[in-house]
Amino acid sequence: MDQILFSWARRVRRGKLPPLFLFTDPARMDVLALARTLPPGLCGVVFRHDAAPDRAALARRLSAICRARRLVLVIAGDAKLALTLHASLHLRGGARPDLTRLPRHALRTASVHDARELRRARDNAANIVFISPAFPTRSHPGAAALGAYRWRRLARRAAPAKAYALGGVDGTSARRLGALCAGAGAIDAFLSSHGIERF
Repeated sequence: MDQILFSWARRVRRGKLPPLFLFTDPARMDVLALARTLPPGLCGVVFRHDAAPDRAALARRLSAICRARRLVLVIAGDAKLALTLHASLHLRGGARPDLTRLPRHALRTASVHDARELRRARDNAANIVFISPAFPTRSHPGAAALGAYRWRRLARRAAPAKAYALGGVDGTSARRLGALCAGAGAIDAFLSSHGIERF
């Protein structure tokens, strides 16, 4: 795991929102094993295993781990599952799924790629917006990245939501975004070529 990123996260942490979120990728990780290694209280997990045949059961097992380790669990695009697990909800592209039964105080995160999606996320009361892709990323090879300057331009318009970076974020790149960056989401930064590191 990227220890520089974890050190950065501890420095930028403000209030109750975790500064780091693991975005799950079923092709590249064992999410349950990885969640057991995350620093207690410092991280959240955005659960994106959409095509998993046992998705609900897997989410329940992940939820138990998150509760035990004080990790915030966020379910991507499925308000019903989020409600069942007493979890938070992730709005893809700021889009609004059925939020009618979700408590108003529930944490909502959103992924945004441009000003239109950012407005939609704000309209849907997102607390955190993951502005993406901040930098080139292996998840979307060849995709145009925003870069630090354009990322900051969008981040200035995120309020009252907190601006987080997503895409190519590590301990070095996060620092380039400056004080506007309240946190980050990542995949690679949580994976170690030397196996799982425990906290």
